[in-house]
Amino acid sequence: MKRLRVFVFVFLVAALPSVALAQQLTVSAAASLTDAFNEVGAKFEAAHPDVTVRFNFAASGVLLQQIRQGAPVDVFASADEQTVTRGIEAGLFDASTRRDFATNALVLIVPAAQGSPVKRVTDLVNPAVRRIAIGKTSTVPVGRYTQQALEKALLWDALAPKFAQADSVRQVLDYVSRGEAEAGFVYRTDAVLMPGKVEIVQAVGGHDPVTYPVVTVSASREPALAKAFVDYLMSPAAQEVLRRYGFSQS
Repeated sequence: MKRLRVFVFVFLVAALPSVALAQQLTVSAAASLTDAFNEVGAKFEAAHPDVTVRFNFAASGVLLQQIRQGAPVDVFASADEQTVTRGIEAGLFDASTRRDFATNALVLIVPAAQGSPVKRVTDLVNPAVRRIAIGKTSTVPVGRYTQQALEKALLWDALAPKFAQADSVRQVLDYVSRGEAEAGFVYRTDAVLMPGKVEIVQAVGGHDPVTYPVVTVSASREPALAKAFVDYLMSPAAQEVLRRYGFSQS
């Protein structure tokens, strides 16, 4: 028994150096990046065997609030420029590392196979349309793009009583896919994840370009690794993954 205890002790001590070398990278990213980033993260880990990438997905504004409150994050990827700019102005991000790595498109969706009367944005005034799912404009970038587009079309005030505000673009998608809203505004990359459940009826213009910036967090405990992840997003391997999920190159 004594010899067994010595063996276990030696084994544990021998294992300590490899544990000490392990690095963890925490990336907070917009909800619309969930599927693509899970694959990108796996590829990054394969290229960096001693690194584990942990993702936190939510609305960009919510993630900024978490970082502002001290959440231990190394990299931030947003679905809009405005949120990153606010973080830089607050001293939360390293502006020198900021990169635009992808673009997207805003689309109007309806539940599939339900004979929707909505074929374009102007049809949303139809009384048969009772609920329109949109992202919360205070924290969800897709909500702000939606507001810009509807204000450009002179429909924002008229449609406001119908809005069902969601905490993320994925929640908007869920509302429409389950038929809890007759229409909604999401990114094209989200809409294509649910064929047979939602249908894209129109690509929507009249808003700022949907651009995805990434930046390192000033308080990162792994600044070199964080910068390496930002650089990796611009690589052909990462860009190929993003293209497969429907994103365009910035």
